[in-house]
Amino acid sequence: MSKNLTSRAEDYSKWYNELVVKADLAENSAVRGCMVIKPYGYAIWEKMQAELDRMFKETGHQNAYFPLFVPKSLFEAEEKNAEGFAKECAVVTHYRLQNDPDNEGKLRVDPEAKLEEELVVRPTSEAIIWNTYKGWIQSYRDLPIKINQWANVVRWEMRTRLFLRTAEFLWQEGHTAHATKAEALEETEQMNDVYAEFAQNFMAIPVIKGVKTESERFAGAIETYCIEALMQDGKALQAGTSHFLGQNFAKAFDVKFTNNEGKLDHVWASSWGVSTRLVGALIMTHSDDKGLVLPPNLAPFQVVIVPIFKTEEQLEMISEKAESIIKALKALGVSCKFDKRTTHRPGAKFAQHELQGVPLRIAIGPKDLENNTVELARRDTLSKETVQIDGIASTIKDLLEVIQDELFNKALKFRDEHTTEVDDFETFKNVLETKTGFISAHWDGTAETEQKIKEETKATIRCIPLTSKKLEGTCVYSGKPSNQRVLFAKAY
Repeated sequence: MSKNLTSRAEDYSKWYNELVVKADLAENSAVRGCMVIKPYGYAIWEKMQAELDRMFKETGHQNAYFPLFVPKSLFEAEEKNAEGFAKECAVVTHYRLQNDPDNEGKLRVDPEAKLEEELVVRPTSEAIIWNTYKGWIQSYRDLPIKINQWANVVRWEMRTRLFLRTAEFLWQEGHTAHATKAEALEETEQMNDVYAEFAQNFMAIPVIKGVKTESERFAGAIETYCIEALMQDGKALQAGTSHFLGQNFAKAFDVKFTNNEGKLDHVWASSWGVSTRLVGALIMTHSDDKGLVLPPNLAPFQVVIVPIFKTEEQLEMISEKAESIIKALKALGVSCKFDKRTTHRPGAKFAQHELQGVPLRIAIGPKDLENNTVELARRDTLSKETVQIDGIASTIKDLLEVIQDELFNKALKFRDEHTTEVDDFETFKNVLETKTGFISAHWDGTAETEQKIKEETKATIRCIPLTSKKLEGTCVYSGKPSNQRVLFAKAY
């Protein structure tokens, strides 16, 4: 299977697209720009959901659900948000179809069924949620409200790519309301930290925490915090964002509360979200020319056992041993699949599980039973070793932790080696074209310079790192004074 994959060196984009389809993660649908997430791809998303949902609840959030449709008048209430998303909105104008009198067996939109007010298919839910919060909040006793929603959204993208950018995608969006600016800011920063922790501890992806420039902020936000990751082709990927909304949406929807001093004030807000593009990030960070490489913490199953047999009797004996291994693994919290299909030869099974990135593979044959051993193969290094069955569950548990750590360290090494400090624009352009990756450079703080660099190089300011120290210098483009370095890169 993997032999048919285009190599990353030959065409990284083509490699990615082929891998998503051949590994059975997703495929394009009959709806332009929308994807079908297949069971194996959805299993990865479910693992992500489960861990994130646990982390959200541990930080005091609750899940709820709000309508898919937003009346246009509500959507346009916060002007910057409406303006920012206007060109990406899908809009419902009618509520009924009818038989087409001119084309038998066909349907048409009923011209008499026009909605009094158009409905926007949510590109994000601030408008409908803040309109709802108006009825929930009267006093400081009603605060804070810390709600998360698992949902789908629609943004009418023109150029789409499976998982990374589709017209409809799955995500979670958190929306919180607070009595003070300090509380809302603390929430915004906390959730960015949660995303960073998830990316690093579960996805094995090192990320840089930072804030966006004004031109890159979420529409309607005062400040946007983000985590930025670097893919193997040297392009950056925004892996999560958390927005401090100030009182913008509260004022737009007239959400006021009586504070503990008896005074009326607008509430303070945050919103934050990650989406199925995380699956794309996972693929592009770790995978190789043979297929997926999945970190054990997010693999649909961490171990696969493949029996090597010729007779039914051999399969029966191997199955008995396999079941005892599976039982021991489950007791240690390790997920395992026993692939005893008789419709596929062992070689075909090996190829499939290699392509799908299963972290560890166990092969058991009749001779292994005699020797009380198995062959244990790692997906990340493609190495194999013979190990004793006695104590194998603990061996595997420890090895999975090693694999998780080594994947992170490998990605971190790559990122560090592809982060370059530059002080002049010629070097900036040269690094961007030859080495790629993050470029740390001084910027004069103006949107004009930011736009010119983008036009000339297609590189954008990914973030102003939170760890960035104030350091006097001169802008890499304009030569004007600058007080700190920012990170540039080409990005998805």
